Amino acid sequence: MRTILLDGDIVAYQIACRNEVSIDWGDDVITKSTNMDEAKTQIDQYISSLKKMLGAIRVIICLTDSQNFRKDILPTYKANRKGVLKPALLAEVRKYLHESHEVVQRPGLEADDCMGILATMGDTRLLSGDRVIVSIDKDMKSIPGYLFNPMKTQQGVIEISLEEADLNHLRQTLIGDPVDNYSGCPGIGKTKAEKVLTKKHPDQNRWELVVKAFEAKGLTEADALVQARVARICRSEDYSFTNRKPILWNPPNTKKAVA
Repeated sequence: MRTILLDGDIVAYQIACRNEVSIDWGDDVITKSTNMDEAKTQIDQYISSLKKMLGAIRVIICLTDSQNFRKDILPTYKANRKGVLKPALLAEVRKYLHESHEVVQRPGLEADDCMGILATMGDTRLLSGDRVIVSIDKDMKSIPGYLFNPMKTQQGVIEISLEEADLNHLRQTLIGDPVDNYSGCPGIGKTKAEKVLTKKHPDQNRWELVVKAFEAKGLTEADALVQARVARICRSEDYSFTNRKPILWNPPNTKKAVA
């Protein structure tokens, strides 16, 4: 009873790009030729091949909502993507996914959050059994459970422990992500992040080490918390099913707040 939780944002973007051709007529005249029929065929074939490859009976495609709760935490989050041209077929491809496949899209959430929540929630009448996230996004390594990267098929399905997922979240908090336009801790890359997170003493939790790294740069715990909250991919405990809103991440042993 395996279910695939598929990153629909990436699939939609890749297939939309694959099925459009720009034609330069000269004198700054450029038109785009698109093939939606072929895009539909490629989507269906890809989903079918994933089910066969991973032995799944169900595929849930997760898509990002037009709103994003992280922008309320950090207004500059993904602001660097404004004005970037999108593939001409992207809207049509997303529409086809909604019409022809099982899609989960929730207000304020990104596709990553939907995958993370579905992967970590308990069995219900609507979803039970083994679940595998399928995504090339490194952020999904902060979700405990099973992950398959279709760009690294030789790795197969990998299992990420809770401790490893928590560590990856804090690592991303320190490093930041220029693609998503949040800075992390100034001057800290992968190597320095590893040094920070491995200097753990028995009476310290890793969050204290993260805060010290920010304070060493003249920043505060509040600054660190902003970065941690935008870096956090929602798990089931980070979402209020009653209010249909994310619950903002807080360090262990502190109360969480609904966004």
